[in-house]
Amino acid sequence: QVQLVESGGGLVHPGGSLRLSCAASGSIRSIYGMGWYRQAPGKQRELVATVPSGGSVEYVDSVKGRFTISRDNAKNTVDLQMNSLKPEDTAVYYCNALIHPGGTLLSHTFWGQGTQVTVSS
Repeated sequence: QVQLVESGGGLVHPGGSLRLSCAASGSIRSIYGMGWYRQAPGKQRELVATVPSGGSVEYVDSVKGRFTISRDNAKNTVDLQMNSLKPEDTAVYYCNALIHPGGTLLSHTFWGQGTQVTVSS
């Protein structure tokens, strides 16, 4: 069974940094796009950053220049380095990946359990 497990959330002061990590485990044939989403209280879940299996990464405008997404295909991981954090970055952050599980015919979208990021003084 494929799982995405996140780590690295927490409380940080404005201007601080956090690094989120997500690891995919289980029977995996291929991983295509990987990314991070976030959902703030009372708001819809939004895309933060994506990194395809090949091609350029994409960021939502509000995090460009502050966040960096990276993936390690050998380890099946995707990280999100978040710098110059602002209170408006406060949200639950979710890892997302399009994965073709081993022994199946189709790819599926998988989600992590979410990790809380709180930016507050």
